[in-house]
Amino acid sequence: MKKTTRIMAAKKHVALVAHDNYKGELLRWVVENQSKLEKHELYATGTTGHMLNKETGLAITSMISGPMGGDQQLGAKIAEGKIDALIFFWDPLNSVPHDPDVKALLRIASVWNIPVATNRATAKFLFNSILMEQEVEIEIPDYQAYLADRT
Repeated sequence: MKKTTRIMAAKKHVALVAHDNYKGELLRWVVENQSKLEKHELYATGTTGHMLNKETGLAITSMISGPMGGDQQLGAKIAEGKIDALIFFWDPLNSVPHDPDVKALLRIASVWNIPVATNRATAKFLFNSILMEQEVEIEIPDYQAYLADRT
């Protein structure tokens, strides 16, 4: 597929997701990085977003719960260019009933070339990058060219 670019603004749109066994771990990371996160627009799946908002007071746009479609809602926002980074503390040792949705979310994040952190170490590296506070150009699929080639 042909490629094009898009510009991520300095103020990023960041999605926060965590499986049940990792919600506490995500909360701890969010508290440790609250001053950095406050500079960005935050989104989350339902249960995670409500928990983070309650515990930190951060403004978070919450989707519905992941198993009810929240993962897919975030995936749609990624495909629309409305999410710039995904922090997803997933549980690699336990499968979840909505595992296909989880895989789809990670796949769409890869398709649209956004940074993804699936653990504390990667999230730390990502949020300590100077690029998190700068305008950044990323390469993405050229969907318009794809459609034009099909006609």
